[in-house]
Amino acid sequence: MSAEQNKANSRRFYEEVCNKGNLDLLDELADPNTLTHQPDGGNDIRGREELKQFVKMYYTAFPDLRFTVEDQIAEGDKVVTRWSSEGTHRGELMGIAPTGKHAAGVTGISIDRYSGGKFVEGWTNWDTLGLMQQLGVIPAVGQPAEARR
Repeated sequence: MSAEQNKANSRRFYEEVCNKGNLDLLDELADPNTLTHQPDGGNDIRGREELKQFVKMYYTAFPDLRFTVEDQIAEGDKVVTRWSSEGTHRGELMGIAPTGKHAAGVTGISIDRYSGGKFVEGWTNWDTLGLMQQLGVIPAVGQPAEARR
């Protein structure tokens, strides 16, 4: 597969899997043994089925979650995507009760490696702190802890 085809598959992930909830498309886009490295260095997502559950977890917490692909660069077997997202926190997220707050402008960069046209490995770093501050879980810099309630 060419770098441009990999880039198109990566865009399909954001537009069809993430924005439209088509988890079954991962059967086509991701290798069964795909590995997604988490920014905290632990809790990597191993395999296509875990990836489906990970995506589903975020869509349970943010039913209106939407991603926008801001930039993509592809070279060789890798695709780099700079993205932004927004959504309303309506379900539990990793032990955080729903806040009902809308978070917007949450940004991230993903580097995905492809083999044979399928996603096989990825690394993502995103603004977790900004999301938690928008949800009121962590106070913004200079904001007293009481203001987040």
